Amino acid sequence: MFTQYRKYLKGKTILITGGTGSFGNTVVKVLLTMKPRKIIIFSRDEKKQHDMRILYNSPLLKFIIGDVRNRDSVDNAMRGVDYVFHAAALKQVPSCEFFPLEAVRTNILGANNVIESAVAQNVERVVVLSTDKAVYPINAMGMSKALMEKTMVAKAREVLSIRGIRTVLCGVRYGNVMYSRGSVIPHFVGLMERGKKLTVTDYGMTRFLLPLSDAVELVLYALTNGKNGEIYVKKAPAATMETLATALCELFSYTKGIAQVGIRTGEKMHETLITVEELLRAKDLGSYYKVPPETQGLDYNQYFFGKNKKKQTRIAYTSENTKRLTVKETITLLRTLPEIREMLDKNKNAKTK
Repeated sequence: MFTQYRKYLKGKTILITGGTGSFGNTVVKVLLTMKPRKIIIFSRDEKKQHDMRILYNSPLLKFIIGDVRNRDSVDNAMRGVDYVFHAAALKQVPSCEFFPLEAVRTNILGANNVIESAVAQNVERVVVLSTDKAVYPINAMGMSKALMEKTMVAKAREVLSIRGIRTVLCGVRYGNVMYSRGSVIPHFVGLMERGKKLTVTDYGMTRFLLPLSDAVELVLYALTNGKNGEIYVKKAPAATMETLATALCELFSYTKGIAQVGIRTGEKMHETLITVEELLRAKDLGSYYKVPPETQGLDYNQYFFGKNKKKQTRIAYTSENTKRLTVKETITLLRTLPEIREMLDKNKNAKTK
């Protein structure tokens, strides 16, 4: 699945901000097979770093305690780096709603520190990780990630105008990553382990469903193909929350059922990965969409005098209008997750004893 990226990663030094999270742990497993020179894990959590150090036990891993909010610690981690995956962020919608300035400090100012440091130290490539919540945002988390994207695009535009700077800045967007830390599937699993009903905010709410391995592939694709200011989106199916909860109940023969509890503060009924406006300039690459940065500048004559002939669209790319999974299809997708397979094997072994 990832072998085509080995030639780009072999012998390289890679920095992962927020590297102790779900994405960091998954991408490290992949990167270790690519024979990099070094993988730097940069994060604030010493306990998670300790756990990763023991888990991987690899001389290729270097752990640095630091915070993207602190430019000095970012500069220290950035020395000698070839590639950067910027995954550090505040990601929980309710937390950001109650503490929006903290989201600003980490998701916008922290990202700017990473971008500025990478450009100053002539890093080859930076990929910033964004979310569907950044598109038509209605909550502080999405707004802060949207401004992170704008910060990346603005700096990419600036970089292109300065001779001698080689840094390429690009980004990715993806929706709900299945079984990532803090996401709904491990929450549902925890409720099942405690014998509780699966609490669904709204039965008709839809979410994109993307395995972590697909998120990693998207990031590697952007790393190796991206140009300055571009944002990449992987096409993904979606399911309603009722479908997802029902699929888990059927998969594990769980009989406590599900209950609707109402939408939380800052939640959307449906998520959007590409806006109507972005689709006007997006390129369909098969499994991916590429969204180039806006380039028309302040020349509005193309609109006044008919130079812009591209066919208009009125439909964004959303979890409501993408491929909708049935319960059976959702079960099939769930079975591809290593955490779910492990639980199924454990249950099977327990029954045979």
